[in-house]
Amino acid sequence: MPEKNQNQRFMFPRWVNYLLPLLVIGAVGGALYAPVIVNYGFSAKTLNVGYAPEQPVPYSHELHVGELGIDCKYCHTTVDKAAFAAIPPTSTCMNCHSNQPNVNGVKKGSVKLAPVYDSYATGKPVEWIKVHDLADYVYFNHSAHVNKGVSCVSCHGRVDKMEVVEQVKPLSMSWCLDCHRAPEKHLRPVEEVTNLAWKPAVQGNETEEEAQLRIGEELVKKYQIHNKAYMTSCSTCHR
Repeated sequence: MPEKNQNQRFMFPRWVNYLLPLLVIGAVGGALYAPVIVNYGFSAKTLNVGYAPEQPVPYSHELHVGELGIDCKYCHTTVDKAAFAAIPPTSTCMNCHSNQPNVNGVKKGSVKLAPVYDSYATGKPVEWIKVHDLADYVYFNHSAHVNKGVSCVSCHGRVDKMEVVEQVKPLSMSWCLDCHRAPEKHLRPVEEVTNLAWKPAVQGNETEEEAQLRIGEELVKKYQIHNKAYMTSCSTCHR
């Protein structure tokens, strides 16, 4: 066999010539695609936390709940009776904002209430935009939580201070499991569930955190909270 010439240069195959335009296209396409990924991947709507859609009627929880003291259950009537938290019908709004003749409705002439009056006249509901939206494969029961001392504030934050409601908790599986593993950190007396400003009563030299744990552990027994094996079982939330 003839000896291989050590000085012979390696020759790339002809198809390698097509790599350069492919690399250029990939680089240009990646540069255009990156802002899209950053914009949508880090947006509040994608991550949920901070998501605050504009509603068809500028309803202020800060005014109605915070200043006027309207209880959560006045509007969301099913939170302690059913799995879902009902959106109030237009008739509930009209209890205060009536536009009937000879009735002194609150803000009766406000153009912002036009969708409410249209809804009441036509019977078609106001198309509110859902803020807190769990995946369809997650089973969540509002009444099961509310009747065991889990406050609205635990999941929805201080809505009584929100001019525009936004999502303040991730509502992720790990976030839910943190509470299910240690419910005593979050429980309060059932009668205080809709009192968003409630704080545990401190005794002696206790910190607020220590007071919460003491009260929470008492409520775990009082309300017969399920054991952690059940609370962290897959079938509890995925049925």
